[in-house]
Amino acid sequence: MAKLNAKEIRKLSQEERTKKLEELKMELVKARIIASKTGSSKAKDIRKLIARIITINKEHSEKNPVPVKIKEKPVKKAEEKTKK
Repeated sequence: MAKLNAKEIRKLSQEERTKKLEELKMELVKARIIASKTGSSKAKDIRKLIARIITINKEHSEKNPVPVKIKEKPVKKAEEKTKK
């Protein structure tokens, strides 16, 4: 596992970040299995790297937000207080 810093992750395209995220998730599973057998693990470093990639993905999605259509609630007419 190569340690990536934030600058290197930001240089990656969205597809590359997604692919790297999937690879790291698989590597995390393997690291947990090894840790259960030997007692040592790289799981902490892998979790940090996964979190870093997810954070950068969120930053990019906030810069280029997808427009969301919001349904407007119908305005209710004010009820008459007194009936005439």
